[in-house]
Amino acid sequence: MGAAVVVTTPGATKFYRSGGRDAFQRQVLNVKAGGSLEWFPQENIFFPGTRVALETVVHLETEARFMGWEIQCLGRPANQERFNYGRLSLQLQIYREGTPLLLERLNVAGEAELSGAASLRSYPVSATFIASGVTTGIRDEVRESLVTRGDDLAAATLLDDLLIVRYLGVSTESARKLFVHLWSLLRPTLLKRAACPPRIWFT
Repeated sequence: MGAAVVVTTPGATKFYRSGGRDAFQRQVLNVKAGGSLEWFPQENIFFPGTRVALETVVHLETEARFMGWEIQCLGRPANQERFNYGRLSLQLQIYREGTPLLLERLNVAGEAELSGAASLRSYPVSATFIASGVTTGIRDEVRESLVTRGDDLAAATLLDDLLIVRYLGVSTESARKLFVHLWSLLRPTLLKRAACPPRIWFT
């Protein structure tokens, strides 16, 4: 009751070419009433030939707060390496008291499925930032602060009190910088704590 936790990782998670079998990872995060969880893993990098299913499930009780992100990198854009074969199933689910607030899934089977206007528009980096307890005024402030570089894209929407910011681009570093900026903007208002970046982000 009233616990406040920040969870991050020391580096990117890498998924290498499969030897033929699928890999599975399921993360279930539970936040009790009055508590807060800040979930900031560094990016997932999917090498060509990866076959993996990832699922993140967040359960919030009444008055629980959540802020977090997921950053997915398909291939290695810095090396001009595309995700031209392999299979991914990426799921993100958020519930409050058992009621779904957000249910989304991205299925990828090779590069052909990434180029459409309704998919990833050929961008190798796809990222999502989530924050609960957000008002329309805060959403508008976030929209005004969304600054991207080059042809990268970012947009914010509000589902009830759940803020969802999407990023499409070519750089995990750009996605992370944008999301850290949003966290610095939102943390004092939503969690009543100053934005003090974890030291591990600078190692």
